[in-house]
Amino acid sequence: MSLDSPVSRRLLSDEVFQRLRDSIVLGELVPGEKVKDSELAERLGLSRTPVREALARLADIGLVEAKPGVYTRITTLNRRDVEKTLAVLRSLDQLAVATAVPVMTEQDLCHMREANRDFERAVAANDITAALAADDRFHAVPITAADNPVLSRIVGQLHPQIHRILYRKFSTLLGGRNTIEHHDQLIEVCAGGDARAAADLSGQHWSELGGHINQLFDTNQFTETATD
Repeated sequence: MSLDSPVSRRLLSDEVFQRLRDSIVLGELVPGEKVKDSELAERLGLSRTPVREALARLADIGLVEAKPGVYTRITTLNRRDVEKTLAVLRSLDQLAVATAVPVMTEQDLCHMREANRDFERAVAANDITAALAADDRFHAVPITAADNPVLSRIVGQLHPQIHRILYRKFSTLLGGRNTIEHHDQLIEVCAGGDARAAADLSGQHWSELGGHINQLFDTNQFTETATD
């Protein structure tokens, strides 16, 4: 949904947060761009208070950075920060998978298969929004089955940072069949009940993604930022 569309009054604070978060992930608000709560409030047709609250929440999850009295801006894409985020997500996903496998049901496995088929179709159509939504649904199955609210909350906070990169470089990171095949392999290992092997396989996938992202940094494909 466009940043310029009016925001309803229901659940105002959460909606503003989600709208700004999505605008950052999608690149409507670009890395390094300076933002003002007054200007954002005017675009959204709101008072400044919910916008300030949303910016504070975005700062907490690393999508916005502020220097009081100087600037508030969209966080730039920094290799070191991305590597740290990936390392945490890798560990959390492994924990989720290892915890979930012993309690997974056939319905859980069916949901993973359905999500991966949707992911495959989205990749074929080069539809990044649908692809990332399907990928999120796929990984949400073991996270939900693990039944760990703290883990779920932290993963939800960190995902937008990685999605920023995936949206910008979709064809590079998700255009091949490697992720689809990895998903199929993970489903089969989960179905076999080997929690350790499933967690190891999940870790390998995150490591491969990290390697691809490092290559993009090596070739300076994340240097473009907003100009004053």
